[in-house]
Amino acid sequence: MRSLKQMNPIRRDNAIDEADAAHGDEVADKSASSLSERESRWNYALVGSGLGVWDHNLRLGTRYYSETWKAIRGMAPHDEADGDYEAWIALIHPDDRDFVVTAIERQNAGDRNYQIFEYRERHKNGHWVWIECRGACVEWDENGAPARLVGTDTDITARKEAEERLAHLSRRLDLALDISDIGVFEADIDNGDVDWDERLMTIYGIDGMSRTSAGDAWTEALHPDDRARVEATLAASIETNTDFQHEFRIIRGDGAQRVIRAKAAFYFDSDGRRKLIGANWDVTDEVRLNSELQRAKELAEARNQELETAKESIEHLALHDYLTGLPNRRYLDRMLDERSTECRENGLTLAILHIDLDRFKQINDTLGHRAGDAMLKHAAEVLRQNVRAKDFVARIGGDEFVVLCTLDVTPKKISNLAERVIRELCKPIRYENHDCRFGASIGIATESGPALDAKQLLLNADIALYRAKSGGRNRHEFFSTDARRRIIASKRLADDILLGLERQEFVPFYQPQFDARTLDVTGVETLARWQHREHGMLAPDRFLKIAEDLDVVSTIDGLILEQALIDRKQWAKEGIVIPKVAVNVSSRRLDDPNLGKKLRALKIEPGTISFELLESISLDDCDDAVIANLKQLRRLGVDIEIDDFGTGHASIVSLLKLSPKTLKIDRELIRMLPSSAEQRKLVRSIIDIGRSLSILVTAEGVETMEHVRILADLGCDMLQGYALARPMPASQIPAFVRAASWRGVENGARGVQAELLRSVKNSRSGQGPQ
Repeated sequence: MRSLKQMNPIRRDNAIDEADAAHGDEVADKSASSLSERESRWNYALVGSGLGVWDHNLRLGTRYYSETWKAIRGMAPHDEADGDYEAWIALIHPDDRDFVVTAIERQNAGDRNYQIFEYRERHKNGHWVWIECRGACVEWDENGAPARLVGTDTDITARKEAEERLAHLSRRLDLALDISDIGVFEADIDNGDVDWDERLMTIYGIDGMSRTSAGDAWTEALHPDDRARVEATLAASIETNTDFQHEFRIIRGDGAQRVIRAKAAFYFDSDGRRKLIGANWDVTDEVRLNSELQRAKELAEARNQELETAKESIEHLALHDYLTGLPNRRYLDRMLDERSTECRENGLTLAILHIDLDRFKQINDTLGHRAGDAMLKHAAEVLRQNVRAKDFVARIGGDEFVVLCTLDVTPKKISNLAERVIRELCKPIRYENHDCRFGASIGIATESGPALDAKQLLLNADIALYRAKSGGRNRHEFFSTDARRRIIASKRLADDILLGLERQEFVPFYQPQFDARTLDVTGVETLARWQHREHGMLAPDRFLKIAEDLDVVSTIDGLILEQALIDRKQWAKEGIVIPKVAVNVSSRRLDDPNLGKKLRALKIEPGTISFELLESISLDDCDDAVIANLKQLRRLGVDIEIDDFGTGHASIVSLLKLSPKTLKIDRELIRMLPSSAEQRKLVRSIIDIGRSLSILVTAEGVETMEHVRILADLGCDMLQGYALARPMPASQIPAFVRAASWRGVENGARGVQAELLRSVKNSRSGQGPQ
């Protein structure tokens, strides 16, 4: 290849120019690459340092904010910051706003005192962020006005919070030192400088002396009798570099003698100098108190025997019933642990008799508490005399007692003991010319073996006592696992009921009611059912008693009523009109002062709903709340029906007072109609009473077509029973009504209707049943 010198001059010059251009491009590329690399390093450094960069080019009207600047304020990298000054000022904390406005003005004017300032700004999430702003004007226009402002913002919230915590801690420490009157000093071991705080100077009574020179007065303030000992202790601590702790006397500047307790520790400061920091506090009062306590202790020890006697008396009172002198519940708990341990270790049986006095409350209420106290003392004495010396008897409160028996006792022996106690307690007691009689019910539980649990055994005896009282009183019952199983089952059922209410498991079933003469559907009675998640559909006899104990029957009534209203509307949409829906109402719900308000909220169509009241609710003794609710029911167009009439408390007077729309004759009076002329007379009388008072009569328990015929002859208005329809869910009502299958239950194709027409004809000729 030829060299450049051998080339044509023009071509050579062009080659040189091309070479120079290539070299220049290479240099430019390297320069640009280097610049890009430096810029990248600076960007990484800015991001890593947490500095948010801002650049306001007023000449070009552009504003730049880095991603870190946005992140400080809770903004996403792609969020736009419009740079509106007024909007930004509005985000600044009200307490900092005026200062920031002034700082910016001074910063723009080139005032170096405002190149750095701190303020609070509202974060996007709503909280306040502390920001340190560093900025300066880097360009001015031809008029000397700021043309470009550049700076950085740093989130210093964590630092500010740390400073506030440190300041708060310092204030708390100063307050604690002030409250406790503790003085603090710091001594430089190498150069002998000692710095006292004001509290320490006050403790020593030093006035008019600088804090750094006050240390010279410490040795002079030491009590002469203590000086050598204290100085030796301090010197030994300095030599061995161990903590200093001592107690000594001083003589203050005002001549008063005080006792000081001192504690100090060595440390090295940042310059490597060994220093001693410590605290002194005045314990004169504490020493005086300790001295007095020591004298009191000596006096107490001199009277030790007297105190021991008093202690025994107090312990006896704490463990015994003041009235009967028997051990109390606290003592029983202790003995349960002791006796159960003894039985487990020695293979014995522990028997617990839980005794409750019968009719004690009547004596207490009629003859007064003094008579009741006398009965309790008598009962305690009977128990003492009828148990063995090794048995334990306690009164655990009110009229309840417990007996613990150990050793190898048999159920027969325990039963004999219980019968003997009951027999003795049933004997009359003479009190102030009165023969007082009461008895006792006793629950018994026994257990043995390594698994004996005394507390569970006491609970079992209580369960047995409950059974004894339920069985007629003045008797005893042994605990059985069946009784416990029933109680556990009741508890589980109660829990399930509450859960079922939450899950809306209680649903209505409907049993149609029929016109006694035409057999047209006149209404339905709503019956509560429980769709139990494990046991399927349950009738009220499975859950009503527990629901009453839980006081949730009115809640179930309310749920059933609400669903019945929904179901009736759905039937109407399907073209099935049910004239009336009857729902049961409990006495608790009838006594609810908010019943009217709740019913108004349901917007019941007048004449479509009736409330069935059990006759077992005493209608003659209704309180004001019940009477008020009955009046509200009438105003709302809700009819009243008396359910189970003939078996409860309703009188003719109460019927006149209540004016129900319907009476429902109880099924027990209906059941024997085909075979009992007396029953037919009684039912006819009830129907006549209803007719005379303009009250409709419904017969429940219509089980056969013979019942249907007889009741129609007797003039009954409506019929309800299995002969015509069984209870069914809401979804089956439309199909049932359309099918009208009840009309052909008897006599094949003749159907019931023909039978009824013949019965009516016979009744008109005087051939009806009697």
